[in-house]
Amino acid sequence: MALDAADHAAVIGFCDKERIGLVVIGPEAPLVDGLADSLRAQGVSVFGPSKAAAQLEGSKGFTKDLCERAGIPTAGYVRTASLDSALAALDRFQPPYVLKADGLAAGKGVVIAGTRAEAEAALADMYDGRFGAAGAEVVIEEFMEGEEASFFALTDGASILSFGSAQDHKRVGEGDTGPNTGGMGAYSPAAILGPLMRGEVLERIIAPTVRILADEGMPYSGVLFAGLMLTREGPKLIEYNCRFGDPECQVLMTRLESDLGELMLACAENRLGTCEPVRFKKATALTVVVAAKGYPNAPEKGGAIDLGKSEGEGAKVFHAGTSLTPDGILVANGGRVLNVTATGASVTEAQAKAYQAVDAIRFPSGFFRRDIGQKEVDREKRKAV
Repeated sequence: MALDAADHAAVIGFCDKERIGLVVIGPEAPLVDGLADSLRAQGVSVFGPSKAAAQLEGSKGFTKDLCERAGIPTAGYVRTASLDSALAALDRFQPPYVLKADGLAAGKGVVIAGTRAEAEAALADMYDGRFGAAGAEVVIEEFMEGEEASFFALTDGASILSFGSAQDHKRVGEGDTGPNTGGMGAYSPAAILGPLMRGEVLERIIAPTVRILADEGMPYSGVLFAGLMLTREGPKLIEYNCRFGDPECQVLMTRLESDLGELMLACAENRLGTCEPVRFKKATALTVVVAAKGYPNAPEKGGAIDLGKSEGEGAKVFHAGTSLTPDGILVANGGRVLNVTATGASVTEAQAKAYQAVDAIRFPSGFFRRDIGQKEVDREKRKAV
């Protein structure tokens, strides 16, 4: 049965009819739309934040203001609501300029402009409707130098449990070139986030966020996905997601040993504090996104896909943007089409297995990056010398 997540009454009716005990809201749009509130009002247990708390992902400006109030380390910023105010705000920053659509833009609402002229052109484009309603306001941020990593935590609004780490690869091209995407690959755990740094992230970023949201009457329940920049001054928050992420979810869940359902239900029932620490396999998981040509702008749909012998030997293919034709042919039906995921004792081993699986797939109208996890592979090589 197909359900429209925007039709809250239909979702509630389905839950009542099927006696659903727990609803897990995965995508960001229904969370920002307040589906969790509607379900909770009818007594349905939900894993996912309220509409108010989901502003952490739904509004870049909301999160930046919250960080300022709570003293959470992040980049300097200015919120702008018109092209004129945005152009004037550029005077407060040095290139490169970081320009972010305030609302949801499927992970593509960030522009990094190398020059003032590029920034002005990008702002004109954004305020001309490039990102639709998501770009009605634009946040201009200080450019932070360092390496990016992702940290995950579960919370019921009071207790917090760490839920692993990952490194994503946002740019469409190898060597981190080209426009931002929803993610072209990831691996977990992120070795660069060692125990001391994870403790710092919990103490200085995650815990203050949970605390201030509760204090301000919008307690957060669900997963907090913190995108971090590891700077010389320590970890700083880039942005929050209110979900497990894609492709981060694939590598996290491939490694997870704990009972995910029990953890989610504990969050929903405000008893996370009774749960044991989350357990993960010691293995590394790495996923490569296979996208349709033209992504992230205008992906080609309909291209035939032959998975061949891609699965097995520690590799698994997750379908993201695929469909079957009436005669049973697998075809592309989206931008990011497949997530090819493999595990190994190291990033080097997981990477080799993942690309072996990718190379077994025949998808002429698809493409992928060849350097997912390469920075960590290079670090492992240096350590071995």
